[in-house]
Amino acid sequence: MNQYAPENIRNVVLLSHNGAGKTSISEAALFDSGAINRLGRVENGTTTSDYDEAEAKHNISINLSVLPCEWTGTKINIIDTPGYSDFIAEVKAGMRVCESAVIVISAASGIEVGTQQRWDDCEVTGLPRFLFVNKMDRENVDFIRTVNELQEKFGIHCVPIQLPIGSQASFRGVVDLLTMKSYSGTEGTEGDVPEDMQDQVETYREKLIEAAAEFDDTLLEKYLGGEDLSMEELNNGLRQSVAAGKVVPILAGSGTKNIGIRQLLDAIKVYLPSPVDCEVTTITKSDEQEMVKPGTDSPLAALVFKTTADPYVGKLTYFRVYNGVFKSNSQVYNSNRQESERIGQIFTLRGKTQEPATEIPAGDIGGVAKLSVTSTGDTLCTQDKSVKLAPITFPNPVFSQAVYPKTKADLDKLGPALARLVEEEPTMHVRRETETGETILSGMGETQLDVAAEEIQRKFGVNILLETPKVPYRETITSTVQAEYKHKKQTGGHGQYGHVLLRLEPLPSGSGTEFVDEVVGGRIPRNYIPAVEKGVNEALHEGVMARFPATDIRIAVYDGSFHPVDSSEICFKIAGSGAFKKGMSDANPILLEPIMNVTITVPEDYTGDIIGDLNTKRAQLQGMNPSNGMNVIQAQAPLAEIQRYAIDLKSITQGKGTFTMEFSHYQPMPLTNSQKVVAARQAEKES
Repeated sequence: MNQYAPENIRNVVLLSHNGAGKTSISEAALFDSGAINRLGRVENGTTTSDYDEAEAKHNISINLSVLPCEWTGTKINIIDTPGYSDFIAEVKAGMRVCESAVIVISAASGIEVGTQQRWDDCEVTGLPRFLFVNKMDRENVDFIRTVNELQEKFGIHCVPIQLPIGSQASFRGVVDLLTMKSYSGTEGTEGDVPEDMQDQVETYREKLIEAAAEFDDTLLEKYLGGEDLSMEELNNGLRQSVAAGKVVPILAGSGTKNIGIRQLLDAIKVYLPSPVDCEVTTITKSDEQEMVKPGTDSPLAALVFKTTADPYVGKLTYFRVYNGVFKSNSQVYNSNRQESERIGQIFTLRGKTQEPATEIPAGDIGGVAKLSVTSTGDTLCTQDKSVKLAPITFPNPVFSQAVYPKTKADLDKLGPALARLVEEEPTMHVRRETETGETILSGMGETQLDVAAEEIQRKFGVNILLETPKVPYRETITSTVQAEYKHKKQTGGHGQYGHVLLRLEPLPSGSGTEFVDEVVGGRIPRNYIPAVEKGVNEALHEGVMARFPATDIRIAVYDGSFHPVDSSEICFKIAGSGAFKKGMSDANPILLEPIMNVTITVPEDYTGDIIGDLNTKRAQLQGMNPSNGMNVIQAQAPLAEIQRYAIDLKSITQGKGTFTMEFSHYQPMPLTNSQKVVAARQAEKES
């Protein structure tokens, strides 16, 4: 592929709700530009973008794909992202390294949850964008109805720059409202505006010209004065308005029929910003922010936005160059890790194919294999001009499952496989839950973790089971008791003797445990007290109700006795443990359960359903804060009731709700619930 100057590059991320047709559009764009010689189909798993086995199996995009194509002297890097919300990390990464976006809307479905969410993301980041109304060949579609819906939802600055010719089965092309030409069929054959569309075209052209002129006072004055604006003036005005977010053009087409895609590529080239139109924010060694105009003459600054683990190639790193030139067979400096990286052969990427390159200039995207310390979000630069680029902000995981290996062989390979998995997927975390002894894998939803399990098996040959994690309950006491335990054995020769009296007192919630020595008069020699404490600490790890760790207890050793010959540290350790267990059994023990702080953000219409559902989960409402049609609900709920809340919330709100949760405290569990837990625990131990 030819090299392009930054001003002749467009980095565009495709965004949408799941199933709106991004992958079909990107496939058609590659075909029309000559990057591929046959059109693949999503349902057949033959598209350039969805090359992963899991994507073909599930018929959805799971990973972002970099899909460069050359179009009339411009290189357009299309980044196709997943529409399914579980794979939001890929969306965030794609948005971070692009100067603009195309939000795809299915004409058959209209504005869906994902459409709104991606629009909001673009608003937050200030990303210039197009709206592309896809699937104009489907039944029951109406372009004007969709335009009205978009303007009602997102604002009147969303204006069509094209109108479709026909619709449903008769959809055959588009009319460009600026050139006043029609473009028909897959080849985009140029023609005149159809007679029956003249009035409609004139009406929408006037609105477009007004929108294009509004940003420039000179153009506006000319327009209001009744003068005609030249095509160059209109293009420049519209380009400036789009870059400033004052106008969001609406286009139409069909990805699967490959109609309107050439005109989309033309519009991307003409109206969307290039890398040189957007200054780069860098952070210097002294933590000062500096705005830099991108260019190939500046020192290198590249951001790593994706890492994949390939069982054959090893680690593959995707990077976007913001400044300077990234060269093959060179050395770069990772400013985040403060370590140098040796660069071998670099590539330009198109789906799964890698084309060797000697260098990647500012504004462009490339890949490199086998970096040792670099991961997603790191900046690669020169050591003498070390800078950092703002990293990608990823959401925290909201759904967790316990990971169990199927066989002993799988157990040995599980740790390294999970480590490589989470390195590849920034929204997935893995941790060891010490209290339950489980390995916990956390992510954005059930689908993401199911796909991860398949990936671990396919890439690393590790078979795993995913189960709902055990809840880390704890036990405590509710009354003060005294307990005595005497360990005495005589088996010939030296015997065993240890005698301990303990007092157990409940402590306030969250206090932990406290061991106190109150022995006087040498009833227990000083050198045996640590052994008593050790025995108590071991017993604390397994309570008496269901063998959960005990907490919030003050344990005082206040008396006992010893034998000058038969006593030993092990005897007092056994006596300490025995006295604690006996005392805890007599002190009215109860189960404690972890309580989580939950913050739920949902459209106001769903507030009643959410509160009703929370009531069934033994949750306590803490407050509500309405804002811009959304309601932020704060509650506290037992972890046992909300471990699968990501699934419940998605079901209740059709995917429109989000939530976060964090640990708050432990509190006593209701008797009926604790009895079930104890019974289940006993059955588990017996089995």
